[in-house]
Amino acid sequence: MTNHLFSEIRSRMPDLQKPFLETQDGTVFTYADVLDWSARYANALVDLGVEPGDRVAVQVEKTPDALLLYLATVRAGGVFLPLNTAYTPAEIDYFVTDAEPSVFVCDPSRADALAETAKKVGASLQTLDAQAKGTLRDLAEKAAKSFEDVPRLDDDLAAILYTSGTTGRSKGAMLSHENLASNARTLVDYWRFTSEDVLLHALPIFHTHGLFVATNCLLMAGGSMLFLPKFDLDAVLSLLPRATAMMGVPTFYTRLLGSDAFTRELVAHMRLFISGSAPLSAETHKEFSARTGHAILERYGMTETNMNTSNPYDGDRRPGTVGYPLPGVSVRIADPETGREVPQGDVGIIEVKGPNVFRGYWRMPEKTAEEFRADFYFITGDMGRIDNEGYISIVGRSKDLIISGGFNVYPAEVEALLDEIDGVAESAVIGVPHPDFGEGVVAVVAPKSGAKLDKDSIVSELADKLAKFKQPKKVHVLDALPRNTMGKIQKNVLRDEFKGDFA
Repeated sequence: MTNHLFSEIRSRMPDLQKPFLETQDGTVFTYADVLDWSARYANALVDLGVEPGDRVAVQVEKTPDALLLYLATVRAGGVFLPLNTAYTPAEIDYFVTDAEPSVFVCDPSRADALAETAKKVGASLQTLDAQAKGTLRDLAEKAAKSFEDVPRLDDDLAAILYTSGTTGRSKGAMLSHENLASNARTLVDYWRFTSEDVLLHALPIFHTHGLFVATNCLLMAGGSMLFLPKFDLDAVLSLLPRATAMMGVPTFYTRLLGSDAFTRELVAHMRLFISGSAPLSAETHKEFSARTGHAILERYGMTETNMNTSNPYDGDRRPGTVGYPLPGVSVRIADPETGREVPQGDVGIIEVKGPNVFRGYWRMPEKTAEEFRADFYFITGDMGRIDNEGYISIVGRSKDLIISGGFNVYPAEVEALLDEIDGVAESAVIGVPHPDFGEGVVAVVAPKSGAKLDKDSIVSELADKLAKFKQPKKVHVLDALPRNTMGKIQKNVLRDEFKGDFA
């Protein structure tokens, strides 16, 4: 059966004159504009030689046109490949060489530096800037406003997203039309999105969170978006009175809590705050709830799987958990070595199966085979547990597991206690080489504004709360912890910085 992602989005569109998106300067794009401009860009891509299955690589600033280019690629039967705007030309060379796109779209300021890379793979190099000007926009303006969508099957690719590659070579996760459509369908229903919703969108759109979770969800609900180029505290505070929902990373919520202007009255009308892409500390969850009366809904997803679990819309949204498996998604906790399920409550590796799970890694069949069990469960690499009420908690990445003196230390357990200490804004627990224990537990903390942290006091605070082998053998205080563009703490950077602690 043909199941085209865009045809499903189109079937759910409201009155075409309804606003779909409003930019910070007040420019409005209606649903009619979505149809017209995605058709124009689709025609432009076909004129450039894009055929079904061809990749369209894109490294451009966040604009409405960048979203329309995503939809146009899908309509043309292409495979959308968004790339982080922070990537250097050397990094881009790897992705483009690996994916071999037929069209590569970049900011005009980067065109000269990337021309050789595009030429090497035979890609047509096009430009699009932050004001939606460039060679691709010029082609779209001349193109027809109608386009007959290229038929696609459930398993045909709609996108490739490259993983961050912090532990080695980046891998291209292949996402099908049905991967994206099924997840958006589920989230609209589970999170109760309707055409009445107005989503405050301050996330980047080169990542699954801002591109697929936020955008596809909103499109399938027929709602509207307030579209910011990035998270700006003043802009978010000014737009919240017009929004009903917001999706963010934990950093968004800690920054809001740091503002006196962020009050219960400001968000009394809001329906939903959702957090993802990085762990939300229990302390932030509690402080947010006390300040606003809203319990942030934390969920769990991955580049390879879209969303897997969510705290309930109705019911207890528990701090420190990512809720239950979403409808249609199966989650189990397994022994990393044997693959057998562990007893309830025990820690193991999280494995998932469902229509949301990707098709495998681009041109890496051996790696794909390694990451799936024989019964098609995907091995996420995240360590977690399921409690007796079915709530799932993530205790860290398997690569972040610390083995000290033969004992397993799960960083999330120690971090949760560190975050409760007065004056601690955030924490990260890492393992570094230790001559006696193999790995020594090291805590890295950042203070809240104006707070002074004492390393000895931090150690003594944990003395009665953790077994000796879990307690940090060293504590470092930094002004801020290193994070990537999605707000995830970069533990690999910290491990490298403090690897000589016990040398």
